[in-house]
Amino acid sequence: MSIELVHIGFGNILAMSRTIAIASPNSAPTKRIIHDGRSNGKVIDMTSGRRTKAVIFTDSGHIVLAALAPETIMSRFASIRAGKLDSLEGSEDIDEG
Repeated sequence: MSIELVHIGFGNILAMSRTIAIASPNSAPTKRIIHDGRSNGKVIDMTSGRRTKAVIFTDSGHIVLAALAPETIMSRFASIRAGKLDSLEGSEDIDEG
């Protein structure tokens, strides 16, 4: 299993294989989860002081705060995944004898 890393802004990188969900921080339940996570020491703030635009939930129970929008993070992940698939397709030996 390969680890797919995605740049989420300001020199911060996230392992997408450990990500469960990416949400917007605007809803009351998400705000409540962030507040509870802070008191439990489970919040990782990767915003570098910027406004939080995405809340990332990991399989370890940690909550990652990012300054990039969820759509931006997913498009970066999709481009990495597409590039990986392109490189796999290009490496196949095709015998057209």
